Amino acid sequence: MSANETRPSHELTPDDLRWHCDPAAFPFETTDELAGSPIHIIGQDRAREALLLGLNVRAEGYNIFATGEVGGGRSTTVRRMLSEIDLGEEPPRDLVFVHDFQHPDQPHQLSFPASRGREFREAMEELIQGLMRDLPKIFDSELYQRQRTAIIDAGAQQQRAMFREFEKRVQDEGFTMVQVQIGPLTRPNIVPVHEEKPVDVDELVQLAEQGKYAQDELEAIQTRLSDLRGELEALAKKVRRMDRELRRELDEMDRQFARPLLEEAIGDLQDAFGEPGVEGYLKQVAEALLDSLDELRQGVDARPEPGPEGEVEIVHDPSFDVNLLVDNSQTKGRPVIWETTPSYRNLFGTIEKIRTAEGEWVTDHTRIRAGSLLRANGGFLVLDAMDVLVEPGVWAALKRTLRTRKVEIQVFDPMNMMAGNAIKPEPVPIDVKVIMIGTRQIYGLLHRHDEDFTKIFKVKAEMAMTIPRSGQELINYAAFVHKKTQDDELPPFHRQAVAAIIEHGIRLSGNRRKMTTRFAEIADLVRESAFWARQRGADLVCGEDVDRAIDRKVHRVSLTEEILRERIEEGMVLLDIDGEAIGQVNGLAILDTGDHSFCQPSRITATVAMGRAGVIDLDREAEMSGALHTKGVLTLTGFLRERFAQDKPLALTATVTFEQNYGGVDGDSASSAELYALLSSLADVPIRQGIAVTGSVNQRGEVQPIGGVNEKIEGYYDVCKAIGISGKQGVLIPRRNMPNLMLRKDVVEAVRNGEFHVWAVDTIEQGLEVLTGKTAGKANAKGAYPKNSVFGRADATLTRLAEQVNEFGPADRR
Repeated sequence: MSANETRPSHELTPDDLRWHCDPAAFPFETTDELAGSPIHIIGQDRAREALLLGLNVRAEGYNIFATGEVGGGRSTTVRRMLSEIDLGEEPPRDLVFVHDFQHPDQPHQLSFPASRGREFREAMEELIQGLMRDLPKIFDSELYQRQRTAIIDAGAQQQRAMFREFEKRVQDEGFTMVQVQIGPLTRPNIVPVHEEKPVDVDELVQLAEQGKYAQDELEAIQTRLSDLRGELEALAKKVRRMDRELRRELDEMDRQFARPLLEEAIGDLQDAFGEPGVEGYLKQVAEALLDSLDELRQGVDARPEPGPEGEVEIVHDPSFDVNLLVDNSQTKGRPVIWETTPSYRNLFGTIEKIRTAEGEWVTDHTRIRAGSLLRANGGFLVLDAMDVLVEPGVWAALKRTLRTRKVEIQVFDPMNMMAGNAIKPEPVPIDVKVIMIGTRQIYGLLHRHDEDFTKIFKVKAEMAMTIPRSGQELINYAAFVHKKTQDDELPPFHRQAVAAIIEHGIRLSGNRRKMTTRFAEIADLVRESAFWARQRGADLVCGEDVDRAIDRKVHRVSLTEEILRERIEEGMVLLDIDGEAIGQVNGLAILDTGDHSFCQPSRITATVAMGRAGVIDLDREAEMSGALHTKGVLTLTGFLRERFAQDKPLALTATVTFEQNYGGVDGDSASSAELYALLSSLADVPIRQGIAVTGSVNQRGEVQPIGGVNEKIEGYYDVCKAIGISGKQGVLIPRRNMPNLMLRKDVVEAVRNGEFHVWAVDTIEQGLEVLTGKTAGKANAKGAYPKNSVFGRADATLTRLAEQVNEFGPADRR
């Protein structure tokens, strides 16, 4: 059929089947001419408004959940909006952790203006290094040594005088003092003198037993010796007490000598850093330094080096170290952090631990590490919802953090594998805007099942899957293509290629009045089109390169479709595409392999017999159909009652089925085809087998739109082409699906040449006229249909079946 011939009623023209983008409408020849053109966010006005609200309202809970399909521009839109808002010039404050000398297991936090945290850390390092350098000089000074020597000599002289006086008393009593070796030590002891020689008491006891020493004199010596030894012990205690007092006096002297130096150094720090909490911390530091003068004087503490097994040991005393947790010295304005790996450690920070030679896990405040929440404090943090939900412990901790607006840094160790000493840093107040990106399914799941979700994510920025087609959006699409060529260093696109890209974007949207926002797929098409252009040695991408890229992409993923089509060609799957048959029609089902959706034609048959079971869905009886398909079949009974059971009972047993269905069926898009087959069987009117049917139907006989209309038409065309095009084949679709038509160019060309046809109908009556060549029939005032119409013949059959059922009685209900 030529393009100028008149087409039958309900048949669509080639122009109805595909929207054509006119390349001449573009004000450029190639995309290189678009250099310097502004890049706009294509569509997404609703999402932009939501993001603008969420990004600028700093109240509690106004975090954002950006939802939409993967590849639909969610991240790009968020990134663009973040680049457009005013981040200001002043960066957030630095965050440091220091040792709390009063509560050693609770490190204390301090905050400073940006870059001042680093300065404070360096100042503390200089303080300690300066003290280690200057204190030895003070303690080596002549004045210090003279006063120290005087104190020590005075104490020594006092102790010597006490011992001389006690020793004289001992001698006056007839005893003497000797030094006794006890292990590696010696200690003084008192022994009696006999015959001008010191002897042990045990020797005197032996002499007394031999009668060589008076017993009463021995007892007197023993009594006096016990008293003297008690006095010696008391004297030793007094000396030890004097030693302690001497050490305290020496320590106090050390503090007096060191205090001016410390006060001067600490005072300089207090003058330089007046931030809240710094003065109290420096007072603690001053007292701790005065208590640590020995370590500072030595320049290094006495803890051991790493063990022979290579275990890491703390060699440096970290008590005076400053842990600069967040350094914003290089940050400009409010930070924007994209956390691509939101593990517990990366998001909330952690406290690192090391193992000593004894196998104990230890830590201190210098091993506290910040996560992205703290690095984004004062700004924005972008997360992927799926990544957050799959990481252990992250979602619960994130909710708690956003509710309390405080970050608690701790070790995520659910198995308690690093037991040992633990610290609990002060919670850090935060003011961060969290933007979570996820699918609609994740948003719905959290909204339904997590009561805290709506409290902490009050702003939903929903990305549209499609945008209205307009002249401005066509130019925006062209600008997007140009940007991809620049980003990926691709050859420029001719305006014909841009038009082909746009046509594909319209097909992906499923509506010729709209354009898709699945820009990840559009970007892939741009790259693959450039590849095929380079394969032919061209430095400009043309429309044929885009067509080839689309064709080859389908070819890469369509192996299953080709295998199933071969089964039809070989006759393994029964399908008639020529002639006529009663109670039989070709239905169209969509199969989805994940990366490719295609049509699988299938024969639908219907039989009618006497009975009372009504319309039986064999697929449902075999538990091979879903709820939607079952509803579609039940709708057929409602249609039959509405049209034919107003003056008699509906007494029949009819069966409908998808022949050779081994994998199940769902959806109601074949309900009109099933009804056509059923009416054909009732009216004994044949259906043209070259026409495949798709569309759902309601009880009033209105044909309703379905999904996948392009794939169904193209799939049936491919089958007909493989078996043999006769010029009589085609597809009957719902008229309400016409805005969805964006068929392949080869299918449109086949329709233009009269090799293939597409019909669109609004009602079952119109469809019957196309399929049977007969009028469906319209009831008169008495409810009767014309005898030779399809409905008239069907009504006569139903009347006959009702009479037969009444004659045979109710025994057989099937």
